[in-house]
Amino acid sequence: MALNQIKLQATEAVSVDSGGAVSSDVTLVEKMLYIGVGGNVKVDAADLGTGVIFVAVAAGSILPVKVNKIYAAGTTAQDIVALS
Repeated sequence: MALNQIKLQATEAVSVDSGGAVSSDVTLVEKMLYIGVGGNVKVDAADLGTGVIFVAVAAGSILPVKVNKIYAAGTTAQDIVALS
């Protein structure tokens, strides 16, 4: 599938500070996350539990996990977009 054929709707903007980092915990229910700038992502995930840390997620990645919460503490990835 060509990249231009993928259609996803961005439904939430994650709270970020001026440097692009997650600045406060964000509660949401989404099917996946787009990671703009790589790093660690700490989340509560429906099927995986609470406080799950995805380590060294690459920039431009999509995490196909149903996320209930993104933690500010423990998340170093930036420019995160929640997709449904």
